Amino acid sequence: MEPVFAATTTAFIERLDAAIGAHMDWTRHILRCAVLRTRPGDDVMQADAHRRCAFGRWFADERAAFTVIDPQRSAEVEREHRAMHDAIRRICEAVDTAHGGSEADLDAFEAHQHALLRLLSELKTQVLTTAARRDPLTGLPMRYGIEQEFDLCRRDARRRGEGLYAVMIDIDHFKQINDSHGHPTGDAVLQRFAAVLRAVARDDELLYRFGGEEFLLLLRAPDVDAARAALSRVLEAVRNARFEHGATSLSITATIGAAQVTDGADMASSIEAADAALYQGKREGRDCVRLTLR
Repeated sequence: MEPVFAATTTAFIERLDAAIGAHMDWTRHILRCAVLRTRPGDDVMQADAHRRCAFGRWFADERAAFTVIDPQRSAEVEREHRAMHDAIRRICEAVDTAHGGSEADLDAFEAHQHALLRLLSELKTQVLTTAARRDPLTGLPMRYGIEQEFDLCRRDARRRGEGLYAVMIDIDHFKQINDSHGHPTGDAVLQRFAAVLRAVARDDELLYRFGGEEFLLLLRAPDVDAARAALSRVLEAVRNARFEHGATSLSITATIGAAQVTDGADMASSIEAADAALYQGKREGRDCVRLTLR
């Protein structure tokens, strides 16, 4: 599954920085309350305070995307944020007592806050790295460095009792489109083609621009018949779509080569088998699906 933020990557980074800024403002507010011995609001004193603060609300909105990028760090952010709130709540509750707050609670608050800010910095770096690996034309991730994602996808499919298929999808006669209508039209076709593939793929399936007019899909299906049906739907969606740029309106087709990913197969061999099936489909006339079972 690709990370889908509530806004573009640039806007997301701006919101992340704003959320961290709001957290630092919240920290200053807590310090004033402690020094002046005033009681803070419900976003500090309630048991679910970590969900009430501005940062907690923002993180909840973006949690699904964070989980796709790094599920472990995402869970750690939630744990550290909650532990930090628990520590500061104990401090605030003790301020009005004769003994005041404890050094242990203060140490815990500082440690959890430090860990939270470190994790957010690491996740921000991952978001920017992910954005740098995306194809600027189609918005899809590119092929480089996908080995870890492939392994995670295979393990998750196995856990859910599904089969995984490496699928190569190639636009038929794309060179003729560029030669006859120009590269701007070709770029528009690639953008529209990527959008069609996104629309037909499941949310938990990974889609990449593999290079040129080739796209890679990691398809998940309960059995071979379901996989064939899903690939036929991809072909049909491409056939039915209109590809337009200015006054030019085109109908196009695609050829699909797919290979079943076995438990012992690595990403390279799976893609190689799918690529061989793709070229078989091209030799046999294009606009078809060729699925290799291994």
